[in-house]
Amino acid sequence: MKKVAFYTLGCKLNYSESSSIGRMFEDKGYTKVEFNENPDIFIINTCSVTENADKKCRKIVREAQKINADGYVAIIGCYAQLKPKEISEIPGVDAVLGAAEKFRLVELIDTFEKTPSGQPAQVIASTIDHAVEYHTSYSLNDRTRTFLKVQDGCDYPCAYCTIPLARGKSRSDSIENIVKAARDIASRDVKEIVLTGVNIGDFGLRNGVREETFLDLIKALDEVEGIERFRISSIEPNLLTDEIIEFVAQSKRFAPHFHIPLQSGSNKVLGLMKRRYKRELYTERVAKIKALMPDCCIGVDVIVGHPGETKELFEETYHFLNELEVSYLHVFTYSERENTTALAIRPIVSKSERAERSKMLHILSDKKKRFFYESQIGKESKVLFEDEVQNGRMLGFTGNYVRVAVKYDPLLINETKDVRFDHINPEGLMEVTEVAEEILVH
Repeated sequence: MKKVAFYTLGCKLNYSESSSIGRMFEDKGYTKVEFNENPDIFIINTCSVTENADKKCRKIVREAQKINADGYVAIIGCYAQLKPKEISEIPGVDAVLGAAEKFRLVELIDTFEKTPSGQPAQVIASTIDHAVEYHTSYSLNDRTRTFLKVQDGCDYPCAYCTIPLARGKSRSDSIENIVKAARDIASRDVKEIVLTGVNIGDFGLRNGVREETFLDLIKALDEVEGIERFRISSIEPNLLTDEIIEFVAQSKRFAPHFHIPLQSGSNKVLGLMKRRYKRELYTERVAKIKALMPDCCIGVDVIVGHPGETKELFEETYHFLNELEVSYLHVFTYSERENTTALAIRPIVSKSERAERSKMLHILSDKKKRFFYESQIGKESKVLFEDEVQNGRMLGFTGNYVRVAVKYDPLLINETKDVRFDHINPEGLMEVTEVAEEILVH
């Protein structure tokens, strides 16, 4: 049978879906291989959050052609839904599938025979209102942890965002089905599950009706035997309720780690972005988390250079973040996206100014992360070691997302060890002492 390879751009959600689609190919007898192992079929799962993601798609297509000029190239994902015709005109592309079609890839394309030169690529992409089905997905065999999709789509009309146009309305599977998937993952000796989606706090909508809640979901998952740790990937501040925070604080398996999008520390910019909260709510959420879980790691998404963000308003964001007790920042530089309302907002921030603001927040993030790591020195925690090695050192994460480095030992892969935080090494990783035997493992 033919060999198939996947290349995934973008978010954890895309990784979960690529893995699930890959298993569909394997169920049909295809052999899944690495991208550089001369596959017969290349599946590129795209992102379209930034302009660079679009450019990356084109580059990956060129690389696929270099590896196997006769290889069949199919494009799926957000970029494929937003711009199917544009992608179909990229030299070397054979098929483009939209959001409603990507999970039917194996049945919609029978032979995967290369399109003859001069003939157009096949476009199988319906309008986004057809993307109504929910497909439970999770990654396997890709890394020590698994990404489990619990929600898809979004009903929020944020001014800068194309995700509702690329993934459709908010929808979820049932708690029963997701718990079943978690048990299947547990049976494969996976120790950590990361819950992912577009807007996971909105979990529970089916056919536009809320049947369950995210709190119901995490309570059910906390009872799944065999999984040592669940991690919540990202949750909107207006959906992160006190009840969710309180449950995580006393749960058996949920990690003390929240990633909470902020996007701006200026209420005026938040209004322009059409976000559903003010910065005062964000402050309350952080304070509540830290009161119940002082060692909890808190990550923040921030967009710099959004239209309407003057120098003074950016400084508001900078000072707000500087005073906030958070652990790291994910900084995104605003880029113009077609069919978004942000395009009509003025003034426009120059690209050079966007870059300067991004640099300032990256420096602030480094300082925040360093301060958080230093606050952990001398404390004890559990670290799950991964099959990842850098310069002879293997890496792992604690529940509160401190990245740990130790001397490579194959017996430690996918094992959880009690450790004491010792010091931060020159690479910014935490060096540890193994508590159980009081042996230095670094």
